[in-house]
Amino acid sequence: MNNPVEYGPRYDSTRQAWESIWDSADVERELELLQSKRAQQALRLWQQYLPKDGILLEAGCGLSATMILLRRLGYPLIGLDYAENALHTSRHYDPSLPLAVGDVHALPYAENSLSAYLSFGVLEHFEHGMMPALKEAFRVLRPGGILLLTIPYPNVVYRLVEWRRKRQGQAPLTDDLFYESAYTRQQLVENVTGVGFEVLTAQPTSHAYTLWGLGGIFRGPGYYQTSLLADALGSLLAVTLPWAFNFSTMVIGRKPPR
Repeated sequence: MNNPVEYGPRYDSTRQAWESIWDSADVERELELLQSKRAQQALRLWQQYLPKDGILLEAGCGLSATMILLRRLGYPLIGLDYAENALHTSRHYDPSLPLAVGDVHALPYAENSLSAYLSFGVLEHFEHGMMPALKEAFRVLRPGGILLLTIPYPNVVYRLVEWRRKRQGQAPLTDDLFYESAYTRQQLVENVTGVGFEVLTAQPTSHAYTLWGLGGIFRGPGYYQTSLLADALGSLLAVTLPWAFNFSTMVIGRKPPR
């Protein structure tokens, strides 16, 4: 495995932060969240592209809720994460889950061995950028294999928060101990195509969750649940201002067939 020092001082502190986050989370609550309107919309899109043959990997699976859901739907998904505590929690919930401790920069899988690589809100947490992990994803995918990637987008709310922090003399969000960045559509597509993938689609998603970040009337009862108002307004924004209020960009790519 590559030495984390090569990837900057916050590489390991970010991993430790995820250990703490997952220690306070719950698999059942994560599964309940996947029944939300925004999650089900994303699931319907995934199903248009994900194969059911071969092996699919969720790289950075956390508590494995997405993996559990997709396996119930017949997708042969395996999981990997560098936050080991999360995998113990996942195994406690379902001992049959095929999980591995590992790093997305040095995957323990052979070249051309996987049919799909899924990554949901993971690659934005590396201050050295996403390119090294994408190169590794390209290596392990078979020709014609599918990349499914979601990354936060620097939407209007994100930019306002950055502006307010700057006005108050605070460090940018990307300077916190827990590293996180955001990518424009162009930046994301350039990274994905830069390692050799073909982009099949790049879509703005989760507009209601952007509103959830504003708090108040946009938050529903329950774990990260949006209100009916946020869902309705989010649906409207997805049509009228799709690239201003999307929380994340979903890119689906393909490793070119031989």
